Amino acid sequence: MEAKKQPISAEKATRIAVGATVGGVLLVLFLVVVLIIQFVQIGVQNRMEDELNEQISQLEQMISDGEKDLNYYEEENGLYYLARKHGWL
Repeated sequence: MEAKKQPISAEKATRIAVGATVGGVLLVLFLVVVLIIQFVQIGVQNRMEDELNEQISQLEQMISDGEKDLNYYEEENGLYYLARKHGWL
């Protein structure tokens, strides 16, 4: 069987061009949607990172304050103050 080569008609060429254009536009739209989703996720991650860094700094401050209190209460004056606070004579 010999394959007969027939020239593409103008109508068929137009349909192919329209189909390729629609496919290209859909691909571009899909990529734009994926890009927008990625930007939103990056924004969410950056916000979470900022919140976590803020919590870390607050906890570090609490730790440093607690160490100062511990050092104070380990000394004799701190123990005396603590005993007086709780009603000891």
